[in-house]
Amino acid sequence: MTALHQIQQLLAQLTPGEKAAVLQNVVQDLGNAFPGIDSVNGVCGGEPCIVRTRIPVWVLHRMRQSGVSEADILRAYPTIGAEDLANAWRYVRAYLPEIEAQIRANKLKDAHKAIARLRKARAGCRLNGLSIKELRDEGRR
Repeated sequence: MTALHQIQQLLAQLTPGEKAAVLQNVVQDLGNAFPGIDSVNGVCGGEPCIVRTRIPVWVLHRMRQSGVSEADILRAYPTIGAEDLANAWRYVRAYLPEIEAQIRANKLKDAHKAIARLRKARAGCRLNGLSIKELRDEGRR
């Protein structure tokens, strides 16, 4: 028997007042939890994602900012549904500064990766058999 099933059986035995007290405790325990959105250490850097996926909320928000329709987002991510998007949009409204910071941080990571790729490509460039460094040295003579 699962814990949820046990709780359902116990709830059936409670008075309305006791159920209200249980509900109040659950709400306090959840705090600012959002259904369908989860942050797990070690998954996508702990960023909030759609539950049971590795789809960060900031990615969905960025797509929407870029003009991608909800229908196209759902086609791009067939493992999520309209309810998941609704949960993501609620989360974005509640934590917009956090989401925008994640977008900026990931843009910065992408920029660093692009610079590293450029440096690597540049290091491998040769003209007439000479590297860029050798060409510079040749020009100084």
